[in-house]
Amino acid sequence: MIPKVSPWKRDRVAELVEILQQDGVIGIVDTTGVPATAMLGMRSELRDRMEMTMAKKTLFRLAWKEAGFDDSMLEEMMARADQPVLVHSSVLSPFQLFNELEKTRTGRSAKAGDIAPQDIIVEAGQTDFAPGPIVGELSSVGIPAKIDKGKVMIQKTVTAVNEGDEIPVELGLMLDKLGIKPIEIGIILCGAIEGGVLMPPEDLNLDLDGFRSNIGQAVSASFNVACNVRWFTPETVPVLVSKAKSEALSVAVEAGVTNSETMPLFISRANSRAMALAGQLDSSALDEDLSNLLGATAAAVASAPAEAAPEEAAAEEAAEEEEEEEAADFGGLGDLFG
Repeated sequence: MIPKVSPWKRDRVAELVEILQQDGVIGIVDTTGVPATAMLGMRSELRDRMEMTMAKKTLFRLAWKEAGFDDSMLEEMMARADQPVLVHSSVLSPFQLFNELEKTRTGRSAKAGDIAPQDIIVEAGQTDFAPGPIVGELSSVGIPAKIDKGKVMIQKTVTAVNEGDEIPVELGLMLDKLGIKPIEIGIILCGAIEGGVLMPPEDLNLDLDGFRSNIGQAVSASFNVACNVRWFTPETVPVLVSKAKSEALSVAVEAGVTNSETMPLFISRANSRAMALAGQLDSSALDEDLSNLLGATAAAVASAPAEAAPEEAAAEEAAEEEEEEEAADFGGLGDLFG
């Protein structure tokens, strides 16, 4: 005798098959421990980017087989989920799907029967508790405490629960008072399939910050090489032209070429040398204007920081400083290997 199958089960399997046959990314997520109210909020926030469908494992398996998918891929994802939910997205890649679901992770207070996902450590230090029975309550669950300066202090850092051990009810209540929420909940991706390829969650967890940093370093190094080999592009031409202008000005100054660019430097240099020469003469050889000017210059030098360069050196090095500023936009080839 062939067992009867409830119509709603047939309809549910048909819905699942339709989802599985759509284009995009499909996967299995685990929603174990997520309260119903929190789950509704998470699904509402993610609804525009993905669709989540809940069903029994047997119905998932029937739909998976009917859709013609490899059973081993489903079982591998199912093995990671105590409460599996089918997820589908037509707008996100597997990596984007993983990142979006990771944002739903949050902590909750420990309840009776919860297992510590990792060592639960209570750090030493001051608490917000006022002196009172709380000191004894902390000590009773293995957290040494004392009163110091009107506050309750945890005397030393302790491992309240080891990874894999059950969290005692009394300890769970005390951890909640301390603001420690050791149980992590969220919509956890157990695997994603795109183009018939199964990608486990550990392969989807990319270091995006490190990736961006590597790209930035590569761009900087490429720009450095392009400038040093005189590779003309829209990006390198402004720097190369600026450096060429600085070098040409330096050559013009050394060669004594006079133009609108070099004359201010020559005048500044001549003035600096004249003042230096005047400073070596007897005051009787100077007129009143030159004496006043020399006095003002001496006062300015005396009030300047000790590390400031003399006026004469500033004039002579003006062209070189301009060249160095332009050249600082990119280093030599040695910078790439130093």
